[in-house]
Amino acid sequence: MATGRNTTTVTKFILLGFIEHPELQVFLFMLFLGIYLMTLAWNLFLIIIIRIDSHLHSPMYFFLSNLSFVDIVYTSSIAPKMLYDFFKEQKTISFVGCAAQLFVFIEMGGAECCLLAAMAYDRYIAIANPLLYAAVMPPSICVKMAVAAHVGGVFTGLVQTSSVFQLHFCGPDVINHFFCDIPPLLTLSCSSTLPSQVVNYTVVCMVGGTSATIVLVSYAYIIATVMKIHSARGRAKAFNTCASHLIAVVLFYGSGLFAYLHPSSRSSLNQDKVVSMFYGAVIPMLNPIIYSLRNKEIKDALEKLKERRRQMSRCALFP
Repeated sequence: MATGRNTTTVTKFILLGFIEHPELQVFLFMLFLGIYLMTLAWNLFLIIIIRIDSHLHSPMYFFLSNLSFVDIVYTSSIAPKMLYDFFKEQKTISFVGCAAQLFVFIEMGGAECCLLAAMAYDRYIAIANPLLYAAVMPPSICVKMAVAAHVGGVFTGLVQTSSVFQLHFCGPDVINHFFCDIPPLLTLSCSSTLPSQVVNYTVVCMVGGTSATIVLVSYAYIIATVMKIHSARGRAKAFNTCASHLIAVVLFYGSGLFAYLHPSSRSSLNQDKVVSMFYGAVIPMLNPIIYSLRNKEIKDALEKLKERRRQMSRCALFP
């Protein structure tokens, strides 16, 4: 801590992590390490296979590869530090480091929110206007939509991080969390948090609300279009193309809105840790599984990759 004119200013924070369960430290470390490694492996796998298979060079998979990139950065903003801290007696993070971690985490979360909206619009065009799909969703438009999603994430990160770190922190400096997140930081402020909470709610409603509206409107049109299909098999096929995205939307929006829109209190912070772990680590791991298991084109691309490797092995054995 550094001394100011009349108050003491916090220059670093102490993260409690999962100190309330010391007997589970080794188990939790192995669990979270496994989750993080699987997140990296599965998301990198999706990015690579979409990149190398020309059949996957479409708007849907372009957005999916962007989502995988965001998920990698998203979970990497908290996981390495959390894992490094597991067996440290005092888990400290500098004031600047805390602000940087919060910014990257919120930025990637905002970008993911916007990307899910872009993917919902893409599915709407593909189902409601299949003949105009190529004209409405050319590569240039997809790139602009992806850039807009990242700009939305940067805007969200800058505004929310600034609103939190303009508060006065004069002690205590102990964060009851495993990373720097908004709810536990607000409980440490020795100045009024009302302006920051107003900004937080406003930004969440602006970015999250706009994205959620796009998703809801897109799916309303999708459902209306699908219900006009006379064939039950055709309806099932159309719904199946949206199922993976809809599952991802429900998981991400549900946990994120609960974490940032419910009133924060000291008694709820242990509950917040579980929710934060779910949307910060588990969802980025689940997304590529959800999209891969239900996607025939990705399965076909994987089979082609396996066949190519078998052919290369045979060529190496019998040149």
